[in-house]
Amino acid sequence: MTASIKKYHQLRTDVIKHLYYSKALTLTELSHRTHKSLPLITSVVNDLVEDGYVLEHGLAPSTGGRRALTFLLNKQKQRYIVAVAMDQLVTQVVIYDLLNQVQAKPEILKLTLKDDPEVTKTLINFLKTYISGSGISTGQILGVGMGMPGFVNAEQGVNHTFFTITGDGNLTKYLSKELGLPVFIDNDSSIIALAELKFGAGKELKDVMVVNIGWGIGLGMVINGSLFRGHSGYAGEFSHIPLSQSNKLCSCGKRGCLEVDTSLLVLVERAKSQIAEGVSSSLERLFEENNKLPGDHFLEAAKAGDPLAVSILADAAFLIGKGLATLIHIINPKLIVLSGRGATAGKILMAPIQQAIHEFCIPRLAEHTDIKVSELANESGLLGAATLVVENCNFN
Repeated sequence: MTASIKKYHQLRTDVIKHLYYSKALTLTELSHRTHKSLPLITSVVNDLVEDGYVLEHGLAPSTGGRRALTFLLNKQKQRYIVAVAMDQLVTQVVIYDLLNQVQAKPEILKLTLKDDPEVTKTLINFLKTYISGSGISTGQILGVGMGMPGFVNAEQGVNHTFFTITGDGNLTKYLSKELGLPVFIDNDSSIIALAELKFGAGKELKDVMVVNIGWGIGLGMVINGSLFRGHSGYAGEFSHIPLSQSNKLCSCGKRGCLEVDTSLLVLVERAKSQIAEGVSSSLERLFEENNKLPGDHFLEAAKAGDPLAVSILADAAFLIGKGLATLIHIINPKLIVLSGRGATAGKILMAPIQQAIHEFCIPRLAEHTDIKVSELANESGLLGAATLVVENCNFN
């Protein structure tokens, strides 16, 4: 394949990506976003229309002159994405089309990653069963995107914390072979940041910090419009900033980490301890129910105004805010997004976080940083996983 043909195929892929992220665009908008000439973009889009990837989608709003025609990805092309969002206790999977519309009912697997020698086998069997049960052939699937906790090197396809693989340790290659599909993996906080950058509060922004509040406290960093991974690919270990005054040992083996006072697992144990000491709370009844994880019961109780849950969550949020003050001093971001499972608590988090930032952050820096709760909510991990496929696959 000649260099010019490779460039043309890459431009086709770039056009599809821009339509995937922005839905309907005009030829002029695509020309600006790809930095290519209008005649070249017109030729590429016409080819994509002929191939069935793209459809004409009506006229753009008037800007005073002739209304331009817009283009949209064609969901009838029947190309699909398997999106997998994992945390330490729960794995979610869904199949999207190229308009991010759900094509197979989402499923959830309670899967504890730590100290389970069969975890990789269980995950593979779960995904095989889900994909075969969807009725969608593997030939129509572009790939599988997976966000997972741990020290993940996306480029090398390795998760150094979970899913130990014999041989070269390349989890991506192993999963691809077992599933018969291209597989792309990344850290869960990184893909949540990717979702916010492409579809959420961080869209069109250059410098955004996305805090993943869950069983740990992760961080995805968008710097100058791109996901920042650091020298070895492990940037964003917000959980392990040494802000805790306790002497508890963290899961990383160190003491003083933010995680030991702010993870949902810790907050649940704190609530149980206080209930055992006689504190009255609706959580006493909720923790006896097995229909949800204790962390989810805790968050629901907090949102419902349970005094114990609100108090414990507020203390944790203040410490998170103290950590964010450090980030603001170092990065000076335009926006901080609170995302992940814990962000469903929303407003309860905001007040103590803002209080900590006002207390510990230089005003000149703090006043130029906005803080928002994610509107993508629990779907951020799945959307980020789907984006991982789009960013890495070839549409030719």
